[in-house]
Amino acid sequence: MECRSQCGACCIAPSISGPLPGMPQGKPAGIPCVHLMSDMRCAIFGQPERPAVCASFKAMKDVCGENKAQAMWLINELEMATC
Repeated sequence: MECRSQCGACCIAPSISGPLPGMPQGKPAGIPCVHLMSDMRCAIFGQPERPAVCASFKAMKDVCGENKAQAMWLINELEMATC
């Protein structure tokens, strides 16, 4: 599966506990990453400063569902289950 355009759920729904460029305290769940552009793409995609947790994310139906709403729900459920 490839990332769907105009989604960005993986850059909004999960928390990131470690520091990332522009967010030294990490990213809370439900808050868009500062690097999420208006077209829902990552401004630092492929760059060395991109956090390892982001670089290792792979779009999968179990996480991304059929659409953005399902992706937001699924990732939120995973976030709550791992808190």
